[in-house]
Formats: sequence, structure tokens, C-alpha cells
Amino acid sequence: MNRRPGAIATLVALFTGTALLIALEFANGAADAGSLAVRDPCVARPAFPGQGLDAVLQRIVLDGLDGAACELGASREELVLSLSPSSKADIRWDDETIERAVRAGLLGAIDDAEQRGSLNGIVAALLRQLVQHAPVQWLIDGGQGLAGLFG
Repeated sequence: MNRRPGAIATLVALFTGTALLIALEFANGAADAGSLAVRDPCVARPAFPGQGLDAVLQRIVLDGLDGAACELGASREELVLSLSPSSKADIRWDDETIERAVRAGLLGAIDDAEQRGSLNGIVAALLRQLVQHAPVQWLIDGGQGLAGLFG
């Protein structure tokens, strides 16, 4: 009994099926899968969704990071990685430059939130004082914990 023609036919069918699946994946956009699309921090993004103080604080932090990244000429992702010592990211700025940019970005985000009506004047003034006087590392580390207290 000769199994060779059946084995060859099965092998051809497997290769054909594999080629067909690969072609189908490329036709559905597989060539672009995994590509990184980093947004320009200087261009306005859609506002972070949600209601309440937690959403407002998250919008302020995200907008503040965009403002800081824009000032530094970097992406928001690059800035965030440079803020964490454990990321081992290549930091292009000194601590004073990062501190100045983060404070300016957060202050701008607070101003924007007040203009949108997300914050009243008293809360905005308190947050400005906090951003102007608190250590930046505390703002970075404690921002998530602060948002969690109100959530």
C-alpha cells in the first residue's frame, strides 16, 4: 500500500490553507497590527469620560501630562516613562526641567477644567496652591491615591 500520494496531498492542502490564512490576515489589516500610534500631546484629545470628582481629577492629570510633554517636546508616554526610576527610560531632562514642565502642565489643566465648568473657583484655587507648593514627586506618586479617596 502506497501512502505517498495521500501524504503529499495532505501536505499541499496544509500549505495552501496556511497561505490562505496568512493572505486573509493581511487583507484584514495584519500589516498594521502592533504598530505604535503615539499621539501629539500638543493637540487636544477627547476629554476623559465620566462624572464626578474622580473623572475630573483624571482629566486634569492626563491634560497636565499632555501639557508637560508638549512643553518638553516629547510624547506623554515618554514623559511618564521618564518619571519612573524603575522604567530605565533614557531621560533627556534634568529634574528641574521636568518639575517646571509638570507644574506648568497641571496648572494649565486646572485652568482648562475651571473654564469648562468642571471645577468651581475655590477648588481650582486650592488645587493650584497644591500644584505650586507640593513636591512634584508627591504629586506624581500621590495623584492616583488622592483620586481613589474620592472615588
